[in-house]
Order: sequence, then structure tokens, then C-alpha cells
Amino acid sequence: MPLTLTLTEGVLPQGTENLAIAKITDAMLKWHNLTGNETMKSNITAMIQVLPKSATYAGGKEFSGAWVEWKVPSFAFTDRDVQIGFGQDVTNIIYELSERTQPRENIYINVVHAVDGSWNFNGIAMTNEQITQAIAAN
Repeated sequence: MPLTLTLTEGVLPQGTENLAIAKITDAMLKWHNLTGNETMKSNITAMIQVLPKSATYAGGKEFSGAWVEWKVPSFAFTDRDVQIGFGQDVTNIIYELSERTQPRENIYINVVHAVDGSWNFNGIAMTNEQITQAIAAN
């Protein structure tokens, strides 16, 4: 389940991006009651993009932002409590790692759902049911 963390250069101190990925991954697992599930954890991948301020905008003007985007099966992040709790946790993670300099209102989180059956999990195209069975077997 790909996680993409996109940051304007300078939002996080250089070298803390890896810690951000680890903490965001742990928050996702926690909010889905999957902490310690190695099948799920091993299928979470991540990419970090650090862009110059001249490449990040809000309202058509340059600014410094942080974006967290997940691409997940359609059963993930569907519970409102999970959405709210995860959002709060991730906002706090980025805020704290930025040494409390990144404004919370400039930390953005979104989730993109995959079409059922198109998800490649453990190297095999699986349906939501097959994925939940694989996770449950762990």
C-alpha cells in the first residue's frame, strides 16, 4: 500500500524524512488495528519527494506544505473514527518533526482507493476479500 510523503524543502529537518515514514506507517497500522501484523506491514511501501519551495503552491502562490497520500484497497480508511484519529496523529507527527514550525493547516492528508481486484498484494492481484484473508492469517 503505497504511501507518498511530499514535502517542501525545509519543512522537516534533513534526515528526519525516514522517521516520518516509519511513524506514519505505524499510525496507519494502529488505526486499522493491525499493529504487529507483518503481512500488512511488509506490503506498505513508501516514497518521499522533497520539492523546492518554487514547486509547491497554495492559492496560486508559493508556500511550504506537507502532503501525505495513501493508495489503498477500498476497505481501508472507511471508518470515520479512523479518518479523524489518523489525521490527527499524522498532523502531529509532521508538526513535531518540523520542530513545531510547519503550520498544521498546511499539512494535507488524502486517501485514494483502488478498484477491488486490481490490488497487487504479495505479488499477486487480489480482491479485497483475499487481502483481508491474507492479513487475518498473520
